[in-house]
Amino acid sequence: MHSAVFLIEFGAIILALGLLGRIAGRLRFSPIPLYLLAGLAFGEGGLLPLGASEEFVAIGAEIGVILLLLMLGLEYTASDLVSNLKTQYPAGLVDMTFNALPGAAAALLMGWGPVAAVVLAGVTWISSSGVIAKVLNDLGRVGNRETPVILSILVLEDLAMAVYLPIITALLAGVGWAAGGLTLAIALGAAGLVLFVAVRYGRHISRFVSSDDPEKLLLVVLGLTILVAGIAQQLQVSAAVGAFLVGIALSGEVAEGTHTLLSPLRDLFAAVFFVFFGLHTDPASIPPVLVPALLLAVVTACTKIATGYWAARRAGISVKGRWRAGGALVARGEFSIVIAGLAVTSGIEPRLGPLATAYVLILVIVGPLTARFTQPLAQRLFKQRAAPVTTAAVPEPRPAEEPAAVDATDGAPRA
Repeated sequence: MHSAVFLIEFGAIILALGLLGRIAGRLRFSPIPLYLLAGLAFGEGGLLPLGASEEFVAIGAEIGVILLLLMLGLEYTASDLVSNLKTQYPAGLVDMTFNALPGAAAALLMGWGPVAAVVLAGVTWISSSGVIAKVLNDLGRVGNRETPVILSILVLEDLAMAVYLPIITALLAGVGWAAGGLTLAIALGAAGLVLFVAVRYGRHISRFVSSDDPEKLLLVVLGLTILVAGIAQQLQVSAAVGAFLVGIALSGEVAEGTHTLLSPLRDLFAAVFFVFFGLHTDPASIPPVLVPALLLAVVTACTKIATGYWAARRAGISVKGRWRAGGALVARGEFSIVIAGLAVTSGIEPRLGPLATAYVLILVIVGPLTARFTQPLAQRLFKQRAAPVTTAAVPEPRPAEEPAAVDATDGAPRA
């Protein structure tokens, strides 16, 4: 009987996710907010609470995070990451300062304590690579001059997660400074070692993993990723960081083949992850934090636009491209939920989960709109402001061949 109930519940969840994804596709926006809403509907305090399938959904959510980070790592080669670190690190520092500080300040103002401040700083800092990539493709901006600037900022954010996630894992576990420092040292050492091995021996690793049989390739890569993620978690680093490093280590045809094979699995388990996060958020807990979430969304939308504008200006992009770069970076999504999910599991602050849910819901919907309309709105606004000043300061030019003025008294030209 229990098995039948489990199959019915889990089947209903997957079917609902498929239908919601289809609706989002027709409306041409990210399905993430719909997945979160589905989790709210199926969770505690929702319309139809689930019980039999919750444990399986929790495991699926962990696999979803691992696959999200693996696929993210596959997008970059180690040499690309090293190059981005050398050339774009100032933009990464500005991005962190502008967007992490508002989240930390908000947590402290609400009296949540320093650990929650570090967590909320990460929630407001990291943009959604998946949503932004989709928006850029939908708007036909992949070949624009500002797009490499946008991607560089996203790469730096992803790299920063290799350091940030172990830090908050240690903080949430309540370990001391010595143990926390050891955890961070292990994470940095592992990341540095993987980058070194990937640069020097990436081809050999890819050749070892490579297989002409898609089934064998899928099993080897998936097994290796979950194994490394488990070892990383056992070392108090982060399963997500371990999966990300595995993705970086793979390159060439292996990376392309793995991306093709694992994309459907990633989409499935990522959707389950967002549902799982919603399951653990009581819908009744969202209205009390809705105003702070909205204020934080407005502030950090503006700081992301400022970040993109500054980075694009530094790269010599035109004013229009600067506004487009800023507007494209606004969306938050998967990483923000991953970070908030760690905090929810640890139980440090019960209001953090609802706030993060409301915050992501707002910005994952607003993000595609800012990407599309920031540049034309800014252009119109600043033109209207500049028009009176320009008219008053610059006299109308005199025609090149103006006839000589004639004196009205005698008709002779004036001297």
